[in-house]
Amino acid sequence: MQQPSGHEQNADQIAYWNGPSGQRWADRHAAQESLLGPIADVLIARARPKPGERVLDIGCGSGATTFAFAKAVAPDGFALGLDVSEPMLSQARAFAPKGLPLDFVLADATVHPFEPASFDLLASRFGVMFFADPIASFTNLRRALKPTGRLAFACWREPKENPWMMAPLMAVYKHVPKMPPVGPEEPGPFAFASEERVTRILKGAGFIDVAMEPHNLAMDVAIGGGLDAAVEGSLQIGPASRALQGHPPETYAAAKASIRETLAPFLKGQSVALQGAIWIVTAKAA
Repeated sequence: MQQPSGHEQNADQIAYWNGPSGQRWADRHAAQESLLGPIADVLIARARPKPGERVLDIGCGSGATTFAFAKAVAPDGFALGLDVSEPMLSQARAFAPKGLPLDFVLADATVHPFEPASFDLLASRFGVMFFADPIASFTNLRRALKPTGRLAFACWREPKENPWMMAPLMAVYKHVPKMPPVGPEEPGPFAFASEERVTRILKGAGFIDVAMEPHNLAMDVAIGGGLDAAVEGSLQIGPASRALQGHPPETYAAAKASIRETLAPFLKGQSVALQGAIWIVTAKAA
């Protein structure tokens, strides 16, 4: 499988997203898009792509956000989806609607040689929290922006504000040791939870007018499939899944029962909705 060359400090992330975990995300692209689609709607509304603009979609995954940006800037604009994951980009290329002005590139945004001043908008839905050296990464990305360009991305707020992810993990921790804590400056889903840190990074990379808007959403972890679907989804990807890796079947079964017990009170009809909390971050090229 092809992997992008990248910044040496991003090697672990590149390996992760091109290994079994990246393939699991690709295999679940339809379910994940159903879950995260409302966040894309919030992001795109705030980013305000206009017909004729050029958009760079960072960490585009299986391409749903790139498709949406391409529709917004068509017919004369262009959307480029960038990701380090070949499994997910394969999905993006396979499902791209015909006739849209878009393309995809397998690359590390930290070091990719973008054409200078070639994009009107840099955007991302959860694709920028995994940079080992985020100031270097955003500096490289800013060079790709036109002087009048802008940045808009979504990132998660604090873990305690995202029980849709953390409640299943806490259930699993009744049966397995806790995973090593991730430092506040280390790459990960919650690496951009701190408003102070994100502002410091973006200003350090040369952006101005940094703003962070909190949004709360109800995340249906069942995706309309009922309690069984919610439990299985928690076991397939996400922190609860990672915590269970390498443990024996009996531990897995006990943890699964605990997740089911934890999620059952939230079942309404075929939905299991828990709170999610994000930032929508915006900035301008200096």
